[in-house]
Amino acid sequence: MNQSDSERIRSVIEQMGYEMTEVEEEASLIGVVACSVRQKAIDKVYSKIQKWNKWKNKKPLVTFVSGCILPADEVKFLKLFDLVFRMNELPELPDMLHQCGVATEFSARHPLNAIQREDERTDFWQVAPTYSSSFEAFVPIQNGCDKFCSFCAVPYTRGREVSRSSEEILSEVQKLIDRNVKAITLLGQNVNSYGLDKKGEEISFAELLRKVGELGKASGKKFWVYFTSPHPRDMTRDVIEAIADYECLAKQIHLPVQSGDEKLLRRMNRNHNIEDYLKIVDDIRELLPTATIFTDIIVGFSGETDEQLENTAQLMLDVKFNMAYVAKYSPRVGARAARWDDDITPQQKSERLAKLSEVLKRTSFEYNEAMVGKTYEVLVERVDPRIEGAVAARTEGKLPVRIMDASPDLVGTFQTVEITSASQLSLAGKLV
Repeated sequence: MNQSDSERIRSVIEQMGYEMTEVEEEASLIGVVACSVRQKAIDKVYSKIQKWNKWKNKKPLVTFVSGCILPADEVKFLKLFDLVFRMNELPELPDMLHQCGVATEFSARHPLNAIQREDERTDFWQVAPTYSSSFEAFVPIQNGCDKFCSFCAVPYTRGREVSRSSEEILSEVQKLIDRNVKAITLLGQNVNSYGLDKKGEEISFAELLRKVGELGKASGKKFWVYFTSPHPRDMTRDVIEAIADYECLAKQIHLPVQSGDEKLLRRMNRNHNIEDYLKIVDDIRELLPTATIFTDIIVGFSGETDEQLENTAQLMLDVKFNMAYVAKYSPRVGARAARWDDDITPQQKSERLAKLSEVLKRTSFEYNEAMVGKTYEVLVERVDPRIEGAVAARTEGKLPVRIMDASPDLVGTFQTVEITSASQLSLAGKLV
């Protein structure tokens, strides 16, 4: 989501006459799109601005920060950055910069001034993004969250759920298809609640997927469509049926569970239970037998016991996740759990993370090992920076594959590979 926001911010800035530089020291305008999900990311923002403010003694420099920002950090950022703005304020960025004494000659003619203000929470969706990749793209479909998980800051940084117009979404997807983009990700804090805030006015998430699938079928082109992130509470069988019915809808599901313990899930205010979760997994296995399943898990949440951690480990063994993003809990100011004792020590959190990581490696390796000797289509993403003559690719299920003796010209293309070896979290293959 932050990368998608960055692409829209970049559009506004470049339309004002600025040019992108990869070298921070060369910049006259520099900013950061923040993420408040973890404290570590916010700590990096403070580190960056301290460095940039020292540069102001040597040259003119304007700084800004946007993205997901908690109110407490926003107050502090106002004293450190020249500009602090929320994403819904993006259309006003030229005027803000003008007030800082920069970009004067560009502000008056900026096309964003003509944006019709239908909903000030979502005006930024009207800004056409400057995509950072020629073959991958992110398309926001929904913003904010109404779930109020006790550990999460998103409702306080992004606000309540707002669905983007399906007409706008499908128009953007069609343009990407016309550009021969190979991978499209539909984005939202809770994508499968799409349309629930506009009942009777908008289609459901399953219907949106079907319309995207129809665009893919009509185009005759090959591309993969992903989405992230769904919530188990709103994950319905018709979503999985839609994915099964269309070739362009990728057979990969990211389904955050957060914990495998019922009591802890209630404490997290997740509003789903393990039985519900496993029923969704069963539906995926039935209707999408080739699909990979990814998840998110928190370790060291307030009050977590050793027994509760074991329940999470058992769930991982039962589901056999292909990937799990396991994170150590850190309290977020504003979230309800921030008022509770953070009573799991840093060492305990590290030990629990290591334990679940070992479980993940075991289940992932079992799956990967079974792929050896078989052929798969992959999308080549980049030149491998660690091994000369190799490229990095991913399967439709987003499993990483290293391909040896491959030309850099293959980046951005689909290729067929035979898997030659498997490790715990990745694969190696050769071109067929």
